[in-house]
Amino acid sequence: MWDWTPLREWLEGLITPYWTTPLLTVVQGLMTTISVILVMAMYVLAERKIIGWIQFRKGPNRIGGLLIPGLAQPFADVVKLMFKEIIIPADANGLLFRLAPLLALIPSLAIWAVIPFRPEHAFANIDAGLLYILALTSMGVYGIILAGWAANSKYAFLGAMRSAAQIVAYEIAMGFAMVGVLMAAGSLNIGDIIQKQSGMFGWNWTWLFPLLIVYFISGVAETNRAPFDVAEGESEIVAGFHVDYSGMAFALFFVAEYVNMILISALTVIFFFGGWLSPFDGWRIVPQDSWLAAPSFFWFGLKTLAPMFTFLWLRATFPRYRYDQIMRLGWKALIPVTLVWLLVEGLMVYLQVGPWKGQS
Repeated sequence: MWDWTPLREWLEGLITPYWTTPLLTVVQGLMTTISVILVMAMYVLAERKIIGWIQFRKGPNRIGGLLIPGLAQPFADVVKLMFKEIIIPADANGLLFRLAPLLALIPSLAIWAVIPFRPEHAFANIDAGLLYILALTSMGVYGIILAGWAANSKYAFLGAMRSAAQIVAYEIAMGFAMVGVLMAAGSLNIGDIIQKQSGMFGWNWTWLFPLLIVYFISGVAETNRAPFDVAEGESEIVAGFHVDYSGMAFALFFVAEYVNMILISALTVIFFFGGWLSPFDGWRIVPQDSWLAAPSFFWFGLKTLAPMFTFLWLRATFPRYRYDQIMRLGWKALIPVTLVWLLVEGLMVYLQVGPWKGQS
């Protein structure tokens, strides 16, 4: 856990102890939210720059510093959206129309409470962390359905139904992949899942490689990213479930999408690539008391950049799939693969093969 003792003592000197814990919780939440939002802003800029580079374009290059042209572009976009009017359709359900963007964003931010950035440093070190993540990742679909239904528009509703059906299909495959991680670690605690992995070739990606592929593909589909962005229908030429949203209401959906991309990348690293563990841990040529072998936030952040880049690479490379192809991949390919590999993993656990050798 983070050492909040100095801040707690300072707050107790200003206010009554009764209010110290709630206020400290608010401070922790604000720190996490602001940090994730800032990373998201830089990720949007990186996406436009990287895809521009892949397509032989320059990307944003007008607003910002001399070293990185376009550095201030995400913040300029925020200012622009803040001054845009939020128009609510006359026949829409006003309450649900306003609530939908929050339902899409808040669960993706709340999950960061159980993410350990380095050893023993998570805001909430709960034993059922994996169940907590699985429960909150299932909440985002309600924001999408409400956005399409509350707008009272056929186009928005069709986009919401397409997205919801896709998310449900791939959420099952993702859940089965997480069951494989649970079987490997023998614990629902996120810190314990990381600790059970040791050495670069002892991480879960070696023995659970099919589940890694399934998990990441399902993560791309869960976030409605290309080539799975069928919320934008080919025949309607509209933006899908959020077609009637504007200004900061639309921006909340935009932020939720990119925060989920960062979250899926971080969870991929935690479940399959050892989280904050060093890839040089256990190497004889590397001194074990050096920073190269020590577990730290540096390794967690560095590893997370790889799946984050893969999200952008997929968008710039693959064309959009047809809806029937996407549903066939989810129901007829990924789910059977996870079920077969869970059976294989169960046999390896029973026969005590690989990382389960010597376990009783």
